[in-house]
Amino acid sequence: MSSLDNFWMPFTPNRAFKAAPRLVVSAAGATYQTDDGKTILDGTSGLWCVGAGHRHPKISEAMKAQIDVLDYASSFQVGHPGAFKLTDRIASLAPAGLDRVFLVNSGSEACDTAMKLALAYWRVRGEGQRNLFVGRERGFHGVGFGGISVGGMVNNRNAFGTSLLRSDHLRATWDPSTQAFVKGQPEHGV
Repeated sequence: MSSLDNFWMPFTPNRAFKAAPRLVVSAAGATYQTDDGKTILDGTSGLWCVGAGHRHPKISEAMKAQIDVLDYASSFQVGHPGAFKLTDRIASLAPAGLDRVFLVNSGSEACDTAMKLALAYWRVRGEGQRNLFVGRERGFHGVGFGGISVGGMVNNRNAFGTSLLRSDHLRATWDPSTQAFVKGQPEHGV
């Protein structure tokens, strides 16, 4: 096995993890397989990256076919047909007037980009003072500076203080007395 020393794992108490590592070695559908043969549920869909499940056959086939033709192309002053085909498809599904698509690589990048677009929009309109963002207490919007700024996870914000973008955080609608996890649907909440 490789050394565990060089990988600094995010959102993980590294010393404790490396003393008793929990390693997954494969995945299929909604589950992972651990290095000791256990099956565990991936309740967050790979941090929201595999909503259709791990190793979905149609997605795997499409990825394999694409990588044999073009593995990556930046959108900086060059395009490729797949990107235009995808954005046409997304635009066709969107409501009228929302037909411009900006592709990014992750949720963190999406959050930061949306915030930059909002700041640029107000500056171009001559209202550059409109620079306050609103997020939710305990909300997670990624690990970039924008996502940390609007995110309400206090421990993510502590080290950066006034370096973060101006944000107000609304109280979360979570009410554990009526929305605690139960099997099936709760009587209250969504």
